[in-house]
Amino acid sequence: MTVTRRRLSRRRLSGRPLLVVPAVALFLAAAGCSSADAGSPVAVPSPGPGEAKLCGALHKALPRTLGGLERDDPRPRSELTAGWGDDAIVLRCGVPRPKEMDDPQANAVDADGVNWMLEQLDSGARFTTTYRKAYVEVTMGPRFANDATPLAALAAPVARTVPSSL
Repeated sequence: MTVTRRRLSRRRLSGRPLLVVPAVALFLAAAGCSSADAGSPVAVPSPGPGEAKLCGALHKALPRTLGGLERDDPRPRSELTAGWGDDAIVLRCGVPRPKEMDDPQANAVDADGVNWMLEQLDSGARFTTTYRKAYVEVTMGPRFANDATPLAALAAPVARTVPSSL
């Protein structure tokens, strides 16, 4: 598993390399706060038809277990959402491009070749893929504060089903 912490730069969003910050420990410590309530409803994204098709393929490729948690998809059921462990990890595919990606100081990580922008939340951390034809968002609770395994485990299905936009 390869995880690298980075800062997004305006230049990288236009195709130039991200600045690498070798502080993986900081990323791991920053990844968790507190989890969402178990069983809470999850907003289903509304992507265009092309993105929805990519998300459907991703949904089929997602693992049954993630970070030691069984798959337990949130309600309402959709090919655009997935979950593991009573909302401990929630994935939404086809979300809009986060405005935070315009911030040159935004934090990003690379997990096994897939780039993710990191946002700290009161309820944990949110990661959104960068440079993909559909944006994939993953929220994780505090259990994963020092564990990048879920992002690394999602890297292969994301890379296989949601092509790079570069």
